[in-house]
Formats: sequence, structure tokens, C-alpha cells
Amino acid sequence: MAIQLPLIKLFFMRKSKIIQLLSLITLSVIVASCGSGLKITNDFDRNANFSNYKTFSVFSVKTTGSVSQLNADRIVNAIISDLTSKGLKYVASKGDLTINAITILRDKQSFSTATNYYGYGGLYRPYGYYGSLGTTVISYSYKDGSLTIEMVDTKTTKMVWQGIGNKEIDKASKDPDSAIKAAVTRILASFPPAK
Repeated sequence: MAIQLPLIKLFFMRKSKIIQLLSLITLSVIVASCGSGLKITNDFDRNANFSNYKTFSVFSVKTTGSVSQLNADRIVNAIISDLTSKGLKYVASKGDLTINAITILRDKQSFSTATNYYGYGGLYRPYGYYGSLGTTVISYSYKDGSLTIEMVDTKTTKMVWQGIGNKEIDKASKDPDSAIKAAVTRILASFPPAK
């Protein structure tokens, strides 16, 4: 019996260290995701001939949440600048492509748990090894922001391209002009799509 108690103690000590390690890894993932960059997704109509599009117009910028008109204007200017640099010509209305932009800003909260095992006892305790589990709940609030840019073929009124940028926002940008321009540039990086 004296041999078994140290083995039990060793088993629980290893289990406790593994649980502590897993707790640290979980916390690291949460902290890293808070500072993660812009996540980009896009899709397009495989049948569309993008070389036919020479002009574009911006139809609207729809905002949800606390996105200001100033930031909506910055988005439009960044789209015009980026598409113009790609060789398309901006026209006030009835371009080959009609651009819609949608912004969504939502308050969100994330939860995670970490479990720790605290124990005592062992060889010199007459009743063996005792312990308890403790679980810590970690939560944080953040703003989830997304910008969707849609391109519609003006003649057919069918969407031919869509790009979405999504990011957890923990504070307002000190330089919104640069931040919005950089986000729009990343979202539009895959336009026109390579087939």
C-alpha cells in the first residue's frame, strides 16, 4: 500500500500540471484572438467576365451600430481610390458595376473556462490523497465589426463579387483614415478575381 500512494500522488501532480498547462494555452488563445487582424473572405460569380467592367458607381453605404457618417464617407473614398488604382473609372451613376457597402458593429461577449486541481496529502497522510477542483470563468466584452463590399452588374442586377472583412475591435482607431483605407485595400485585394 505504501508504494501505491506515491504513484497516486504522482498521477494527480501530473494531471494538475497538465490542467494548468491547458489553462494557460486557453488563456493565450483568448488573448491572441483579441489582437488578431482583419479576417477576409470573398466570393464571386465564376461566369462573370470581369474584363468587361470598365466603370463603377457607389450606390450606398448602409451602417448598423455606431458607425458615423464620417466613417461611411471614408469607406466610400477608400473604395473609389482602390478601384480607380486598379484601372476602373468612377462615374456618379450607372457604372458597369454598382458598389454597395454594408457596415455592422455589434457589442459581443466571449467566455472561456479554466479548471485547476488543488490537492494535498500523499504518503504521510493516513487516508491518501485529497483535492478539489476549481473552475474560473473568464469573460471579456468587445465590438465585432464587419465591412461587406458587394459589386453588382448594373445591367443584370446580379451580384458578381463580394468581399467581407471582419475584426474584433477593442478601441477606436487613432487614425481612422489610414485604418479604413487599409481595411478596404485588404478586402479588395482579390478583385478582380483570377480565374
